[in-house]
Amino acid sequence: MTGNHSSRADLSSLLGIDIEPALLELALTHRSFAYENGGVATNERLEFLGDSILGQAVTVMLFTEHPDLDEGELAKRRASLVSTVALAEIARHIGLGQYLRVGRGEELTGGRDKSSMLADTVEAIIGAAYLARGGDEATALVHRLIAPLLADPERFGATMDPKTSLQELSAHRNLGAPTYVIVDSGPDHLKRFQATVLLQDREIATGVGSSKKQAEVAAALDAWTQLSREAR
Repeated sequence: MTGNHSSRADLSSLLGIDIEPALLELALTHRSFAYENGGVATNERLEFLGDSILGQAVTVMLFTEHPDLDEGELAKRRASLVSTVALAEIARHIGLGQYLRVGRGEELTGGRDKSSMLADTVEAIIGAAYLARGGDEATALVHRLIAPLLADPERFGATMDPKTSLQELSAHRNLGAPTYVIVDSGPDHLKRFQATVLLQDREIATGVGSSKKQAEVAAALDAWTQLSREAR
C-alpha cells in the first residue's frame, strides 16, 4: 500500500495540521519501501529532526506545567513520553499504521503495527510539521499527540513502566508474577525479538522490538491493556 492523496489528506485533518502532500508522503516512507522501489527518499532525516523537536516540546511542557517536580522526576517523565512504547501507543491511537509506505516484506510480517516503525514515523511527521509550518505549530502538534496519554493517569503510568505496572496489576488480581518467553529472528546485525507474556501459564500478549527489553516492554503494555479492559 503506497497511500493516496485522499488518505494523506485524511491524515492531515486527523493531525490538525496542513502538511504538503509530498512532504507528508516522505514522512510516511519507510526504508523498506524505498529499497523495493528504486531507492526513493526515506523518512529517516525527518525522523532525526522530529526527535529533537519532540524532546524539546516535551521538556518545556513538563518544566512549565510541573514546577513542583525535581530534575529526576522531570527526566523520568520525559523519557516515558518520548519512548518507543509511548510513541507507538500514540500512533495506534490515530490509526497511523494504515498510512505507512512499507515494503512487501514488512507488509507480510506485520510491519504496520511494529512499535519501532510506528514510533519512528511519529517523529518523522513531527519533523515534517516543523518544515511545513514552523516551530510553534510543530510544538502544538506534539501537545495534541501526547494529550491522550496525559489525560489518562493510569495509562500514562503504564507507559512509564509497563513491566512494573503489569506486575502490580497481576498481583492485585491474584494472577501471580508474569513471565516472559523470548524468541529472536533475523541476522545478527538486524535481529528482531518477540516476547510473549505468560500469566499462570496462559499466553496473554506478545510484543516485538529490536532488543529483548524493547520486546518485553511492548508485550507488557499490551498485556496490561488487556487485563485492564477485562477488569472494567
